[in-house]
Amino acid sequence: MASTNPTNASAKQIVTEIPGWIRVFSDGTVERPRDFPIVPPTLQDSSTGVCSKDIAISNNPPEPISARIYLPNITDSQAQKLPIYVYFHGGAFFFESTFSKLYDDHLQKLVSEAKVVVVSVEYRLAPGHPLPAGYDDCWEALKWVASHSDSTKYPTHNTEPWLIHHADFNRLFIGGDSAGANIVHNILAFRFGPQPLPGDVKILGAILAHPYFYSSEPVGSEPVTVLDQNLYNLVWKLVYPSAAGGIDHPFINPLAPQAPSLAQLACSRIFVSVAEKDGLCDRGVWYYEAVKKSGWQGQIQLFHQKDEDHVYHLLKPSLNQDTRNAYKLINLMASFLLN
Repeated sequence: MASTNPTNASAKQIVTEIPGWIRVFSDGTVERPRDFPIVPPTLQDSSTGVCSKDIAISNNPPEPISARIYLPNITDSQAQKLPIYVYFHGGAFFFESTFSKLYDDHLQKLVSEAKVVVVSVEYRLAPGHPLPAGYDDCWEALKWVASHSDSTKYPTHNTEPWLIHHADFNRLFIGGDSAGANIVHNILAFRFGPQPLPGDVKILGAILAHPYFYSSEPVGSEPVTVLDQNLYNLVWKLVYPSAAGGIDHPFINPLAPQAPSLAQLACSRIFVSVAEKDGLCDRGVWYYEAVKKSGWQGQIQLFHQKDEDHVYHLLKPSLNQDTRNAYKLINLMASFLLN
């Protein structure tokens, strides 16, 4: 166990570290060097016209669940109800925030293109809150959203007017990137179906952007490495140390022997996107092909972008880099949500 200051015996110690990604210290503090800065919501964005605000979903222990909700620029002639997109951010389950510049920039653009109401969920992060805490929070948030569908049974606390007045609950979508896309699968495979949503609301479709799946056996062009040296395995051990089967737990390996059948995924449309230079690219293709072969009765679409890396559609616009491919994917996502 290394010391942050070897000359000072009382200095806090590094308990866990994934170099360049996270440091956990003996006093409980955590360094997450890849986090983007937090930005406030906007009453009306000057470039997109999108409105956003931060909301409380639950004040229940052990931790409150919050979110940022987005509403597109609506004129009096556009009074019809809008699709709902419940979004789960990525960050390997241990970093990033729905309130960060990275996700605010992305969702401002998507909302303005797709004309949807977005609820972007802030869930608890590992290692302070190891999985399944994040899964639980996202499921609770989705149930809270759906509870606005029945005017006779609105939530008794934290009712959201934007959902009541503008949301079409016959067009409910869920989506996420990386770890957030893993959460999407978790909801479709493990939560919704065995458990109904309030108001008997159905999930129409799902977007999985560069999903975080893995297993002990490599697929496609993945390198054959010792698991203890594999980044994706190290992350999984950090965020879900009690997972039975480790990297072959069905939450991370959707084809594990104990995993539910992909034929039972609880929606009718799925959009999967992958990027050629992403170390998770082959996993996304693997998932897409497995769903197609499973007997699932819905429609699944794969978009494969060449010459790009993991979550380029988030990073490049936020870093003011070449946005052509990023906006191409965002427009495809908008079309999926509109059709």
